[in-house]
Amino acid sequence: MPASDPPTAASSVVVDPSVADRGWVPEPITTDANVYIRSALEAAATFDTQRSERDAWLTYLDSWFTPDTRYASEADQQDAMSTAQLELRQSVVLPENDWTSLAGEDGRVTAAVHGDIDYTQVPEDKTGLMEIGTADVVLTFTRVDSDGAEHAYDEQVRVSVQVLCDGESVPTPDSDQQPGDCKIVRYFPEPMEP
Repeated sequence: MPASDPPTAASSVVVDPSVADRGWVPEPITTDANVYIRSALEAAATFDTQRSERDAWLTYLDSWFTPDTRYASEADQQDAMSTAQLELRQSVVLPENDWTSLAGEDGRVTAAVHGDIDYTQVPEDKTGLMEIGTADVVLTFTRVDSDGAEHAYDEQVRVSVQVLCDGESVPTPDSDQQPGDCKIVRYFPEPMEP
């Protein structure tokens, strides 16, 4: 069964293009919040259970995060980032039981942002360099039945992510990202409406 490739990042420059081979969305290298938010929203729900394990996918998503610069101390920033990564695992991405069920049917999910991104101010961000983007995301689930036939169906969700596009963002190690390129601060379990 040929597996479809996930959507590529809107930017042609990405941290690691090879992650597409595992069914994941490549992280763009950009200072454009709109481009980055679209990719970040798609990355949180694009995977192929036949090309990668859930833990590896979640570890990959961790690499998109940067510390929250609203906290003064490095320890507080790291604590906030760890909390945000845990929240992603517990309240945002497909639960482990659902992943296991989907894997039993050679399943995959491809996410695509439809329409505009709505922006909300980040509380207590005096710099104005962080943004919360909320958009409608269509998740296309593909499963293979016992006869080998693929079946696909769509679900629409509304998702929010907070990003930092500023010189204080921390690039992915051993990549072409630079301080100032957009990175994720937090995904939200519920959409943050303006």
